[in-house]
Amino acid sequence: MDTEKSQDLKYRLAAALKQCMSNNKVENITVKQIVSTCGVSRQSFYRNFIDKYDLINWYFDRLLDLSFQAMSEGENIRSGLCRKFAYIRAEKVFFAAAFRVDEQNNLKEHDFSAIQNFYRHLIRSRSNEELTARDDKLLELYCQMSIYMTVQWVLHGMVMSDSELADLLIDAMPPRIHELFLRLEIL
Repeated sequence: MDTEKSQDLKYRLAAALKQCMSNNKVENITVKQIVSTCGVSRQSFYRNFIDKYDLINWYFDRLLDLSFQAMSEGENIRSGLCRKFAYIRAEKVFFAAAFRVDEQNNLKEHDFSAIQNFYRHLIRSRSNEELTARDDKLLELYCQMSIYMTVQWVLHGMVMSDSELADLLIDAMPPRIHELFLRLEIL
């Protein structure tokens, strides 16, 4: 488990990465630049992260935790999505840079996996049942589409409001997933 000191260092490294992202593409940012900006050693970085993509994914997970925590506590998917998009909007430099990366361990793949696992867990905890193979594939399709639309929204200037994007993603749900979410009272 992370100590408070370790958490503080991770957030400082994330802030340094975001600062580097304001002037450079993620592919061009080095761990050396991140630690130099942060004022810590490379060893401190590598004690906490495998690489810069691991740092990006860790920071995203903190934002995702904040946005979906309320949904686990009874709020609906729309409010969770609106919260997620508000966090993304507030961190638009970070997300615009991170979503442009297609290398291994990239944020798009990480986001997909995190959201799919979140929905699976939420469904399991609310229904005490596993998804059928067909419904799991429909959920996978929905999560892939959701990530694609989120990335497009970020990379094209976030023209749509947070709530408009949330409504669009809900409208695009496969009917069986929509019905399941309604039945579980999470939509």
